[in-house]
Amino acid sequence: MQVKNQSSSNVKATTPAKHLAATAIIGAAMIGYLVHKSPESRVRLESLSTMAQTLGELSERDAAVVAQLLAKSIAGGAN
Repeated sequence: MQVKNQSSSNVKATTPAKHLAATAIIGAAMIGYLVHKSPESRVRLESLSTMAQTLGELSERDAAVVAQLLAKSIAGGAN
């Protein structure tokens, strides 16, 4: 996406909304966890989701999806 800078006629790229960036990063961490099922990938997913939730960049619904995945993995013994 591009917008015109108000102070000049140059066109500059805009950055995505922070919540979309947070969702993308957490989504990548979820995929990494689902693929590798390693303790490191689990900690990364937990840390990123906690940080995003603390910063208000992760919706309650998305946080619930992450929590459900992590709880399911514990119950299934895939730690």
